[in-house]
Amino acid sequence: MIYLDNAATTRPDEQCFELAKRYILDDYYNPSALYAEGYNLHLAIKRAREQLLSHIAGENFELIFTSCGTESDNHALFCGGRRGNVVTTEGEHSAVFSAANELKQRGIEVRFAPLCPDGSVDADKLLSLVDEKTSLVSVIHVNNETGAVNDVNAIAAGVKSINRHALVHSDGVQAFGKIPFRLSRNIDLYSISAHKIGGMKGTGALIKRRDLVLRPYVFGGGQEGGLRSGTENVFGIMMFALAAEKRYKNMRENFARVSSLNELCRRRLDAGLFDVISPDNGCPYILTVAARGVRGETILHEADDAGLVIGTGSACSSNSKKRYSRVILACGVDEDTADGILRLSFGPENTQEEIASAAKILNDIVRNRREIMS
Repeated sequence: MIYLDNAATTRPDEQCFELAKRYILDDYYNPSALYAEGYNLHLAIKRAREQLLSHIAGENFELIFTSCGTESDNHALFCGGRRGNVVTTEGEHSAVFSAANELKQRGIEVRFAPLCPDGSVDADKLLSLVDEKTSLVSVIHVNNETGAVNDVNAIAAGVKSINRHALVHSDGVQAFGKIPFRLSRNIDLYSISAHKIGGMKGTGALIKRRDLVLRPYVFGGGQEGGLRSGTENVFGIMMFALAAEKRYKNMRENFARVSSLNELCRRRLDAGLFDVISPDNGCPYILTVAARGVRGETILHEADDAGLVIGTGSACSSNSKKRYSRVILACGVDEDTADGILRLSFGPENTQEEIASAAKILNDIVRNRREIMS
């Protein structure tokens, strides 16, 4: 099987799994317990927290462990956007987009900035929506459907120049561990997730500015400094830290490798059958294309039968009854083109041989389908 749906989830890193397995079978204690074994786990979580933060943030930030990127996004929006208006983009992951629409139902004014054709936000138009009543601005770092990269540090600086009290949040799930980046002092909140970089599902984090007063999102026993109650997922946390350490240690090598895979795929896909949606300067881990005249879902199933796993967009939107991706349509793509959308997402483990085979499978499927329909 050739797996090219790494933006949806990655295969857990086996080496990290083996190292972290002790926290399931041996060090299974409650980190909140007062006995030595529990307190030692508390210290291990503290070290993991510091380790994760060190990759992208300085001492003026802290990290709250959550169950996933979606929870982190929801925490940021529902605890940060509590008054005035909230500004976000039409290209957000559903965890932000749906939360923003829920805020609208609760009486908060929500303003959506339009996208450029590649899926990045129109930064000038976004900043024009910010005013003295804006409580929160949320901008995705790497668009999960096209791979377009938003300069969130620059956008955050622009927001603060208009309203220094407005909070700035970014969904960094598709950026963390993949592209070089450090949080500036203008970003208040940043969401990350473990299973996008070889960690386990069920673990995420919300990074926050240390002096930012944030309300709890999950109440209970007071874990995570009282901001996210619930017994900590020690195994998931430790594997998250280990997987991130491995990704950041090899970031340059991985980035170059994945970039070559992306370029190879672009060359091997028949330009007469596919239109490339992703920008040339986007995150190389994601390549979105549109098959001409053939439904993306049809191609997905035929590719799966041929041993190739791909996506048609955000996996978190697959339960939606809408036929077309709202993000792709927001890029200005017409419905006929949007019907043929495919998302190929790479990982450092993929090989050039796999990419060449994947391109051939996709070319053959679309070519055969078009011959049948003609």
